[in-house]
Amino acid sequence: MENVKVVATNRKARFEYYLLETYEAGLALQGSEIKSIRAGQISLAEAYVEISERLEAWLLDAHIAPYEQASRFGHEPRRARKLLLHREQIRKLWNMVRQKGVTIVPTRVYLKNGRAKVEIAVAKGKKLYDKRQAIAKRDVERELKRSAKGDY
Repeated sequence: MENVKVVATNRKARFEYYLLETYEAGLALQGSEIKSIRAGQISLAEAYVEISERLEAWLLDAHIAPYEQASRFGHEPRRARKLLLHREQIRKLWNMVRQKGVTIVPTRVYLKNGRAKVEIAVAKGKKLYDKRQAIAKRDVERELKRSAKGDY
């Protein structure tokens, strides 16, 4: 049985994008970064994934807070971090991203058997009216739950 602890989620990604496919990727981290992640000090709010010309996947703009006990040997909070994926997966992602309107966003960071993993998703942007529909659907579900519970 796998031991999985979710550390951070990107709730905005599900609202802003249609998530087409998801992948699990490892993260190449420095020593103080993994300590901060285990403490839950990570934000995926503005993060995205980019595939380089050399067919390497990079996590950009993810903020991992500096670990206080690391003192001067800490890390840069917003540095680019390499994602560990199989070559075939990177090639498939590269081909998908070349389509118009498709991007790769991180959806969550979790610890799996002590190792930091990132769930990334191939995503297509939603239009404004799609977001309005999502808000309306969420409001209706909330009202139904309230009325069923009897707190209304």
